Amino acid sequence: MSEIYYPENDAHIGELITWAVAEDASLSIVGRNTKRTLGRPVQADRVLDLSKLSGITLYEPEELILQAQAGTPIAEIEAALAEKAQMLAFEPPDIGPLLGTEPNAGSIGGALACNLSGPRRLKSGAARDHFLGASAYSGRGELFKSGGRVVKNVTGYDLCKVLAGSYGTLGVMIDVTIKVLPAPNKTRTVLVFGLSDKDGLRAMTQSLMSALEISGAAHLPASIAQNSTVEHVKQNGEAVTALRVEGPVQSTDECCAALRKILSPFGRTEELHTRNSKILWKELGNVRPFCGEGRVVWRISVPPQSGPLVGELIREQEGSDYFYDWGGGLVWAAMPAENDGGGTIVRRAVAHAGGGHATLFRAPSAIRENVAVFQPQEPALAALNNRIKAAFDPQNVLNPGRTSASP
Repeated sequence: MSEIYYPENDAHIGELITWAVAEDASLSIVGRNTKRTLGRPVQADRVLDLSKLSGITLYEPEELILQAQAGTPIAEIEAALAEKAQMLAFEPPDIGPLLGTEPNAGSIGGALACNLSGPRRLKSGAARDHFLGASAYSGRGELFKSGGRVVKNVTGYDLCKVLAGSYGTLGVMIDVTIKVLPAPNKTRTVLVFGLSDKDGLRAMTQSLMSALEISGAAHLPASIAQNSTVEHVKQNGEAVTALRVEGPVQSTDECCAALRKILSPFGRTEELHTRNSKILWKELGNVRPFCGEGRVVWRISVPPQSGPLVGELIREQEGSDYFYDWGGGLVWAAMPAENDGGGTIVRRAVAHAGGGHATLFRAPSAIRENVAVFQPQEPALAALNNRIKAAFDPQNVLNPGRTSASP
């Protein structure tokens, strides 16, 4: 087992990276160790654990900004925001249980490094869109800063956008600055029952194209809906299409009534109030339908109109399940953990969808070592990514191999 370092300050991190460069060693970068199995397996000489770099260092509710050390638990940040009726609008998912680790333990640095966003992404944007600034050490052991406390202060290269989704391969983030937003006073979810995948897509599309501000749009086949902990979702054993509206009390009530009118031609509708709405969307954002089981999980992003085609191809694999989020643009699929974990089917589905990408989100090491975890890139894009990696980490010290597209 690799030796684990627990740096307690910024300078110590720089010293450790400088040592690794001098000794031609490599480092596995972890926040609170909840996402370590995302990406390809990392074979590193040492582990750099940032869990002791924790705590909110600046919070200005009036300015809608928060700064925290990278190892700060998201649960701690969300608790502080809740006291001021604010939230992380990108709705970071708690994927620890999906990956076999503890719930509510993920760090803000890990969420940003993996660019993880929940169901509200279709309205509020991705995690990187709320990432205002960062201090980090490159793979050269050099400290650099990017961004500012407000978007208008960002000049030059916006390195936050590069760090988001880099899986810790470009730099070790020390602290991050993020934009926060007011939390909605009220949440409602309109459910439509018994729709096929195609009709569910039509219902979501019509809702999203309306003047209503929809903050969540998902379609659950019957096999997924029946496993929800929300009684109204599971009770009839039917497919469920879910649309979320949020905001002030009166406008949310009016939007909910208007949405039910729009959706009435599709079939019977039901309404979830705030408590059950929050439960349902946490289930979907955290991919709860596939937690606590052994199947491989794929995260597939395609044009929304192609979602049903992807679902149809996935159904060809016996023992598979799937559901749709982001209005049909995100397909979560579970497939048997054998052979290539359904990789051939998933890649074919993305190709037939006319574009998109698929990530092998959860799988045993044996499969992750032999299957393309990330969507293979076009040569020009792959060359650009290699140049960026070489600029930040020329000796491949940080998380070596984690984002490799091929086995």
